[in-house]
Amino acid sequence: MAGEASKSGPTVASGYRDPFESHKATRLLIIGAGARGNAYARAVSESTKASVCAVADPIHQKREALGRKYVWKDSDPVEGQSFGDWREFVRYERLRRQRKNEGESVGPGIDGVFICTLDETHAEIITGLAPLSLHLMSEKPLATTLKDCLNIYQSLQPPQDESPRALFSIGHVLRYSPHNMLLRKLLLDDRVIGEVLSIEHTEPVGWWHFSHSYVRCVLCIYISGWPLTEGRGNWRKESTTAPSLLTKSCHDIDFLLWLLCSPLPGSDTSPHLPTHIGSMGSLKYFKQSRKPDLAGDATNCVSCPAEGKCIYSAKKIYEEKFLKCGNAGWPVHIVDPEIEELVESKGTQWAIERLRSRLAEDYDNRTPKEEVERRPWFGRCVYESDNDVCDDQIVTMTWDDDPLPRTQHLSTGERLKGRGAKTAVFHMVAQTEKQCERRGRVYGSKGEMEYDSTTIRVHDFATSKAEVHYPHQPGGSHGGGDDGLTRHFVNAIEAVEQEATPIKEAQIRHIGCTLEDVIRSHAMVFAAEEARREKMVVDWAGWWQKNVDSASYITENASMANHHVQDRLLASARALVVKA
Repeated sequence: MAGEASKSGPTVASGYRDPFESHKATRLLIIGAGARGNAYARAVSESTKASVCAVADPIHQKREALGRKYVWKDSDPVEGQSFGDWREFVRYERLRRQRKNEGESVGPGIDGVFICTLDETHAEIITGLAPLSLHLMSEKPLATTLKDCLNIYQSLQPPQDESPRALFSIGHVLRYSPHNMLLRKLLLDDRVIGEVLSIEHTEPVGWWHFSHSYVRCVLCIYISGWPLTEGRGNWRKESTTAPSLLTKSCHDIDFLLWLLCSPLPGSDTSPHLPTHIGSMGSLKYFKQSRKPDLAGDATNCVSCPAEGKCIYSAKKIYEEKFLKCGNAGWPVHIVDPEIEELVESKGTQWAIERLRSRLAEDYDNRTPKEEVERRPWFGRCVYESDNDVCDDQIVTMTWDDDPLPRTQHLSTGERLKGRGAKTAVFHMVAQTEKQCERRGRVYGSKGEMEYDSTTIRVHDFATSKAEVHYPHQPGGSHGGGDDGLTRHFVNAIEAVEQEATPIKEAQIRHIGCTLEDVIRSHAMVFAAEEARREKMVVDWAGWWQKNVDSASYITENASMANHHVQDRLLASARALVVKA
């Protein structure tokens, strides 16, 4: 925890900032050398002028792989480049700063950190790093409990009457894709369909993708082909991690709030907050009652008599759909990280045999529960797994009219602009052809908008004509969102460190999302889950007061005031604000 880290070295002065030379390349640390850590390292190297200068991960092979590709490359790592975990980095950085203060010649420090570890570790890492006042970007979700989210918020607050010490960003990549940035511009800046009245937004997870990540998978660490007992990150079980609405779709909820809740571009107003949240959902398909009769008592695909006719056959998905087609990467390397190396060193047939041995692994009623829960079982029958997260869920959010206060300068229509009654419906569903390619419709007072992950179609009621927009489709994941988020985060760091831009201003201008926004969108997920579990409609203001205000962490009024202050500070620079 944060206290642990603070004991490991000399005290660091609050708000410490390493005095780097002007225009020196931004230096970044990646904590967590898995898939997301590598995704952001790639985005840094390909989309910015910054450098990945260090990596921290407890698994030597993963740390070495990322380090060789992005940090020390063909050389050996030197001091300050490779760390066994985030605590080792904290100890190193505290000592480095102490030596520098004592006049020693030391290596340069780190400007920013990408936190790409398992979901349940984020809170401990962020609160542990907070005293160093480094710029932080955490992968989503921020944390797996509301309490941890609020603890993070509190740990990042500056002393009273002081300005923020560092930037903070979250992996809500949907805000940063060219497609979604154009969509928001069309809706809020250009108002192509008038006032937004209703929106339907769907995340199609993908039929086999859901079975891989949320039925069979647990993020586990392998050494020499064997899973370690400390492997965690079980996305298939709500009881041991978090609901799928949080782990999979928290940035979809954020996307809707970004469109419907955030102040209009160029406005000096508070957020238009929802009034009620409802949710319905359950585990509908991946359970024993759906098991084909032909499968009988089989619990593993390798020995199942129905394997040849089952679309969820692990052999069909991992071996035939991917490995035999030349793809030993994701998702095959999640089954066994050494398969990629086997393909290169011994050939595809060796890799197939290794994969089959992995898929044959199974458990029965004699296997300890801890053994079952701590690791993945990729050959397990999808109808016989221990998963319990929703595979189909709907969230509804409603807004009432919330006009601005009466003034002699605003008409009734102007007071209600962007703040009228509206409804948002979000649907997360597993059984889909598309894989994570969002789609939706927006209904307005003057037209209708339809979007998928590649196009945006706008129909005008008055002219009965439609215009189709084809946003730029860059490479990388999430429609270019990974690269977009990375660029905005690095741009914000450069503005602060090289141009002396105030942190509040850089946070809004470049990142476009405040810590208050992050807390609000995560709180919305937790409120929706309460609505689903209790079969009720949640009153947002009452829920916030009970669960957040009463904890003395943050109030909606404080959040709204924060928006007012930031907007007034940036009034002269609004033309430069990135709509992200």
